[in-house]
Amino acid sequence: MEYGFWGKLKKPFFALAPMADVTDVAFRHIVAQCGRPDVFYTEFVSADGLCSRGRDRLIKDLVFSSDERPIVAQFFGSTPENFLECAKLAREMGFDGIDINMGCPAGKVVKQDAGIGLCKDPKLAQEIIAATQEGARDLPVSVKTRLGLAKPQLDTWIAPLLEMKIPALVIHGRTKAEMSKVPAHWDLIGEVAAMGHEVGTLVVGNGDVMSYQDGLEKADQYGVDGIMVGRGVFHNPWIFDPKIDPAAIPPKQRLALLLDHTRRFTEQWTDPATGKLQKNFDVLKRFYKIYVTGWDGAKDLRTQLMGCKTASEVQEVISATGLLI
Repeated sequence: MEYGFWGKLKKPFFALAPMADVTDVAFRHIVAQCGRPDVFYTEFVSADGLCSRGRDRLIKDLVFSSDERPIVAQFFGSTPENFLECAKLAREMGFDGIDINMGCPAGKVVKQDAGIGLCKDPKLAQEIIAATQEGARDLPVSVKTRLGLAKPQLDTWIAPLLEMKIPALVIHGRTKAEMSKVPAHWDLIGEVAAMGHEVGTLVVGNGDVMSYQDGLEKADQYGVDGIMVGRGVFHNPWIFDPKIDPAAIPPKQRLALLLDHTRRFTEQWTDPATGKLQKNFDVLKRFYKIYVTGWDGAKDLRTQLMGCKTASEVQEVISATGLLI
């Protein structure tokens, strides 16, 4: 079993979850500034797309910077041959690891028999892991998944994944049917941790962790080796540094981060040939509450920012507040 960087992490370690239209290189850089996690992931990228004419567009989703190591490239799909090629690509690009997304519950992904849709065909899931391992060579290949489809399937879904001698398994403590509508089943995450440890696989728990201390307590209580934080970073981008009190971060510093994020986003996603954004600018607006909160007038400022359509408009609105002086 090739552990790679996974075997060097101090337990319990913390990872930033891969989230579509959230954890691109621009936002990951912001998180790295605020208090970096032990492991970064890219957004999930279509293995089929990377092996098609859409490669040039999708390759931008795999851009990363030197301050993000160790960083894992995450792919989704249902064609083993394409995973083999993507694993080779990840190795060539210098990633520290590869992760297979077998947990996304989005309907359009599941319909492709990808994400948690692979739960219906554990044999295909094993073939995908084997193909990725072949292409990865010395890079560690991990898996991120959920408990099952309509109900937990530890014996029929989790067990076949662990048979593939993966160094790490990230388990989101809900089924596909539950989405994020119920509290994560940390008792079942604990059961998966015990299963993983029997075969030497590190298990990372994911679901409802909203503070660093909460993550430490869950790791201790349920026996996981690591904690993955997703939505918690929206409440506190400083979540990975327990020494920082987010309430003590002044507006000036928060707005500087917002402007830095906006600048990096526009630089990353502007097509040099046309000068147009390849991603909708409104994607940025989901982040505004992260930065603009905690002081008188923050709500009004957020309202103004929600009406902005360009980075220059955002700069003008924030400059007009006088809070950057």
